[in-house]
Amino acid sequence: MKRTHLPLNALRVLDAAARHLSFTRAADELAVTPAAVGQQVRALEDTLGVVLFRRTAKGLELTPEAAAGLGALRDGFLQFEEAVRAIQAGQTSKTLTIAAPRDLTARWLGPRLAAYGRTDPELRFVLIASDDELDFTQANLDLAIRLADGPGEHEGAALGGTGYVTLALPDAPDRPIAWPGQPGEGGAALTVADAGLAIDAARAGFGRATVPALLADGPLDGLEVVGEPVDSPLGYWLIAPVPQWRQRKVKALVAALLG
Repeated sequence: MKRTHLPLNALRVLDAAARHLSFTRAADELAVTPAAVGQQVRALEDTLGVVLFRRTAKGLELTPEAAAGLGALRDGFLQFEEAVRAIQAGQTSKTLTIAAPRDLTARWLGPRLAAYGRTDPELRFVLIASDDELDFTQANLDLAIRLADGPGEHEGAALGGTGYVTLALPDAPDRPIAWPGQPGEGGAALTVADAGLAIDAARAGFGRATVPALLADGPLDGLEVVGEPVDSPLGYWLIAPVPQWRQRKVKALVAALLG
């Protein structure tokens, strides 16, 4: 069955005007003008095809047609309020589902989530390893981290800037280890799938790995930073669609990761 379009604003005006039996006091409650209340009532009367109020010597009074629907109308608004409270209750969930590249999770994100989790024993994390764009709704994601040149169509915040550093063992050959997203350079000694594997290859002595500085923020296990930082348009971004980004639990996590 096709649902009837409900003029909810006008029905809210009807409820207020019926309780006060005054367009002026209804306008005060709704923070609009009495003229706006009158316009909404007239528009609702046109939509429903009935008269809702009559003016008498004693003031405004409801017609029988309006009075007949008020009980169900007020019950409906109470149910709307209960629905909103139920929806908002999801904000109290302390489970966060995050998609991030595997190398970033292993070298940077994982330790920070562990530290953040110690601030509240009820926090739970679900980590999805992904380097591709995901459907946030289908994957039930709260937040994603991407190596990109910006947040794209989503809300976002840059995580750690866009500088890259080059890592190598002291006696490693002067040959680059290539990976998708690496600043362009030919003559690769080895090509791997991501920056984390490039770091592992550099540690094994294949050559030098140029990777986001964020991945070098931790123990290097014998690797050294070689030369000057390298500029790149790519960097890690925290991203989410607006509804997820505005969740309290996501805001708190973003603040913790940026801090």
